[in-house]
Amino acid sequence: MVLAFKPDSLVKPDFLLNSGENKMLHADSVEQFSNVGEVVRHYANSKPDHLAMIFGDRKTTYAELHSHTSRVGNGLRAEAIGESGRIGYLGKNTDRYYELFFGAAKAGMVMVAVNWRLVAPEVQYILDDANVEVLFVESEFNAVARACIEQCPALKKLVVIDGSDASGYVSWRDQQPTEYVDVEVGLESICLQMYTSGTTGRPKGVLLPHRCFFSQREAEKQAGAWAQWNDDDVNLVAMPTFHIGGTGWGFVAFFHGATNIIHPVPDAERIADDIARHKITKMFVVPAILQQIVNVAKSRGMDLTSMKFVIYGASPIPESLLIDSLALFDCGFVQQYGMTEATGAVSYLPAEDHDVKGNQRMKSCGKAFPGIEFKICDEQGDSLSQGIVGEIYIKTPAIMTGYWNLDSATEEALEDGWYRSGDAGYLDNDGYLFMQDRVKDMIVSGGENIYPAEIESVLYRHPAVQDVAVIGVPDEKWGESVKALIIASGVVNTDELIDYARQFIAGYKVPKTIDVVEDIPRNASGKILKHVLREEYWQGYKRRIN
Repeated sequence: MVLAFKPDSLVKPDFLLNSGENKMLHADSVEQFSNVGEVVRHYANSKPDHLAMIFGDRKTTYAELHSHTSRVGNGLRAEAIGESGRIGYLGKNTDRYYELFFGAAKAGMVMVAVNWRLVAPEVQYILDDANVEVLFVESEFNAVARACIEQCPALKKLVVIDGSDASGYVSWRDQQPTEYVDVEVGLESICLQMYTSGTTGRPKGVLLPHRCFFSQREAEKQAGAWAQWNDDDVNLVAMPTFHIGGTGWGFVAFFHGATNIIHPVPDAERIADDIARHKITKMFVVPAILQQIVNVAKSRGMDLTSMKFVIYGASPIPESLLIDSLALFDCGFVQQYGMTEATGAVSYLPAEDHDVKGNQRMKSCGKAFPGIEFKICDEQGDSLSQGIVGEIYIKTPAIMTGYWNLDSATEEALEDGWYRSGDAGYLDNDGYLFMQDRVKDMIVSGGENIYPAEIESVLYRHPAVQDVAVIGVPDEKWGESVKALIIASGVVNTDELIDYARQFIAGYKVPKTIDVVEDIPRNASGKILKHVLREEYWQGYKRRIN
């Protein structure tokens, strides 16, 4: 990798963005970018005074974002992090996360976004597995980070992002030069390493190269009015940036030169207030959060009609919520279906398919983006006919490179250019995708993916547990909730078991209920028959997802 520093102008109209080639100053084509960091430089030249992001009372223009991210990039290089080295972030959403994200991209390094809801052993595993060298942390989680240092030999420095002392983030950042980090970073270089829950009990690091963040932008051009952006668009980033629905959704707005309003967590009252205050035009939320926003706004008689489109995911929208939301926002609603491995959404249900009276298409995940393909396959990987349920295979140019240090898992997930989603569904005659179940034993609760194996491995450690199976059961608020079924080796207190699990796994993974049973059904090879266990709790539901 070639490392050189070059003075950078924020106003030069024909700034050389890539290998000496003159580039247009409007993002009308992804071909003008060779890495994610160039997006910030682009708008620092074309619209330097336009607000890039607002976090509380702190406002940052594109010129300032460019300067800050260049300082970050230079600072990371000064830390002697190697080529494609990993930096981490442990904290809630903040504008400074995106400074780190773009700064690392400029420096040719990889951002590892860590879920702040995890407990110390889970955080430690991710930091150690990813070989994170410098960890940026919110002061709220500093104790958790420090507890991990001794067990993470690669981790050599912690930087508190909201501290006021000399070792704090702003002090560290502002000591660095503002020159652009002229590092050769290509589209196939890894930009983001994002951890997902693992089917075997350990999270997997999804490797997303720079190309993934651009390929989807081309597809969106043909997806309808909801995917188009104007200079006056204001976007909300409230979903967590440790998920692709946070980091990726924010990047979409940055790519189009829009303003991002960033919230630490998805709080309904704050969201409603900021929609009214900042005239937010677009946001991505899960239906559970949308319901809370509607309740707050209705009770306070708020005017939220600045919204042009509400993008939602993780589950279909109930008809009653759609009726209330249309009356409140008076805008279009678009459902998306996606996953981290595909850098976010792969399908969309457009606004015109949403009907307050309900229709068949509202039960679907919509249709594939232009340039993305679906096929439905049986257990042998052979394609099935329309209307037949099987595993959903996805082909997209935004697919991950693979899983970090997990070759066998990568080979299992990626097959001849297709990604095996682990979701079960079917395609109708018009190409609309209908999810029916999950091939993998995944639970989705409030938009969080949870794998039973991780919870089962924790409960197995307790001496009172002889055998255990974890399943997802319907939950009116969160879609699904976690239930554990155990065979006890003696007298057991289920409340104590729940408290025990809370020491080792994040709260949203901890079983809400535990039932003591006499038998856990298994097949001839010893695999738990989860579909048999779930059947009792899903009676009356047409699908085995909620």
